[in-house]
Amino acid sequence: MFSRLKPLAALAALAASLAFPVSALAESAADYPSKPIQFIVPYSAGGPLDGTARLLAEKAQADLGPIVVENKPGAGGNIGAAYVAKTNPDGYTLMMGAVAINAINPWLYEKLSFDPIKSFEPVTLVASVPNVLIVNKEFAQANGIDSVQNLIDYARQHDGQLNFASGGNGSAGHLAGELLNVRSDINTVHVPYAGASPAKLALLAGQVDYMFDNLASASSLINGDKVKALAVTTADRSTLYPDLPTMQESGVEKFDLGTWFGVFATGGTPRPIIDKLNAAYAKALRDPDVRKNLLTMGSTAEPTTPEALADLVKHDLAKYKEVVETSGAKLF
Repeated sequence: MFSRLKPLAALAALAASLAFPVSALAESAADYPSKPIQFIVPYSAGGPLDGTARLLAEKAQADLGPIVVENKPGAGGNIGAAYVAKTNPDGYTLMMGAVAINAINPWLYEKLSFDPIKSFEPVTLVASVPNVLIVNKEFAQANGIDSVQNLIDYARQHDGQLNFASGGNGSAGHLAGELLNVRSDINTVHVPYAGASPAKLALLAGQVDYMFDNLASASSLINGDKVKALAVTTADRSTLYPDLPTMQESGVEKFDLGTWFGVFATGGTPRPIIDKLNAAYAKALRDPDVRKNLLTMGSTAEPTTPEALADLVKHDLAKYKEVVETSGAKLF
């Protein structure tokens, strides 16, 4: 009889030992958060991603306590992403992710120290932002360029003479420019800059002819009549600029490239914590002032479930793999 009880006792002890971490985890999730949350922006301060992160952090603090936004730029966002990927999965380190980091970089960099799927737990989509094709105003006026087709015709007549700026090799603007070359059978020169801000300064100075930028970043130039906006790159028109056609409406087929921002935690963060984060950030995104501020920056607030953001990442990973292969974009 004792010989049968001992194994049963051992099994009971094993079950208790396995249950302990679960109950401890539940307790930690129930108490979460008990200290400040670090919100990593993998780009420099002052850009649309940074501004959006700070806007959300200010609102979400009402439910989550102190949220400290910290910029960790470099390597196209990979440095900040790697930092978040390697932290403890306890919900105290978050990342403001973006399509470039989560869906484009995996196809452009041979070696990444993080996995776009396994290294992060999606929390919520924050906003979607169309990219927009903008042209140097003086160049447009001098050459009668007031449509995408005008630009394409001019590029064909001046083979290899036009150049376009981007915020860096492998950026969404770089891919859009290369895709325009392929889809329209034109030959223009890519000029990468260390970020969208210096790229726009070069455009304003006439050092480059055109560029693709996200609407949140370019809206001030468009509103100030400092550049000529020709089209947005998404399948649908922007609610902020309803008169601006899409690239597809302008005659460029299969051109649907947008930008999105999303909140991510470190891979393996417990679901109860993810749910708390999702509730807090979704509440912040439903705030009228937040939505208004995002709209003025060209962004549309779009809170989602973690599963919806996960599906978006998987979808865009497949889409941008094709875009990278089709455009032939390379990092140097």
